[in-house]
Amino acid sequence: MKYRWTSLAWSVAYLLLLLSLSTPFIIITTLFLMVPAVVLFATLNVRQFILTILPVWLILGIINPIYIVIAAYLIIPALVMGRWYKRKAPALSTMLAGAITLMGEFLLLLLLGKTLFQFDLYSYVYDVLNEMRTMALSPIQEFGMGGILGDSSDISNNSRAFIQVIPLALIMGSALITVVTHSIVRPILASMGYALPKLKPAREWRIPKSFIWYYLIATVLQLFFYNSSNNFVLMITDNLVPLLRICFILQTIGFFFFVAHERNWNKIFPVALSVIAILLPPIWIIGIIDLVAPVREMVSKSKR
Repeated sequence: MKYRWTSLAWSVAYLLLLLSLSTPFIIITTLFLMVPAVVLFATLNVRQFILTILPVWLILGIINPIYIVIAAYLIIPALVMGRWYKRKAPALSTMLAGAITLMGEFLLLLLLGKTLFQFDLYSYVYDVLNEMRTMALSPIQEFGMGGILGDSSDISNNSRAFIQVIPLALIMGSALITVVTHSIVRPILASMGYALPKLKPAREWRIPKSFIWYYLIATVLQLFFYNSSNNFVLMITDNLVPLLRICFILQTIGFFFFVAHERNWNKIFPVALSVIAILLPPIWIIGIIDLVAPVREMVSKSKR
């Protein structure tokens, strides 16, 4: 009985989260949409899972069929993560599987939209920005400041710039959703008696040294093709450079937690330093130094 009531509670939570997409809380609730589905799939067999999810989808279809489309889009990475949890795969492997599935779905949708419906992402972004400019232009023109919104050429440039960073936004968005999902699901499953591998502690975070070479090459290409018409190279570098910087920030955070662990510092110190590293991006240079020099070994030796 308790088991059935738990499944019912998660199905209700799943329904409410999907319905929240029509509210102003969509930005927040989107991060948690996969949680109920992952928990249900990880704790139920396939038949039980279908019987639990099906009524939710039927209710969504009655209210608005678009909810089913969104639910179908998010159910696939949820099933992937749930499957990985059942296999007790490493935490990082589970999150990567979920993030890659999310990104793959988005790219597949773009491909199908382009192939079947001649969907042009650039035209869509241009139309949205142009409509936003038109809506804001009328009240601003009354004060004689219409020029601050730019003209059609500015909208065109902004559209191209937006499309250039879509891969980075896609990677970051997928990673954020899967990290939030894992951070919530794992403790829940652990409380239900499912022993799952933990993510490595922050002090053990290390990225490959080869990332430094990738960063150098990407930076040189970015400078070399700055005024070039080669949009493909620019798109790669414009996404790869900030993504690698984020990796260096993670390396820096790992170093802070390593030093705090070795020196028996209060946990508030590495947390505060990590926040500073995020707010002040140039501090990621510490992560590069940690990669190229045996800094951690020096810290361990000085402790002894």
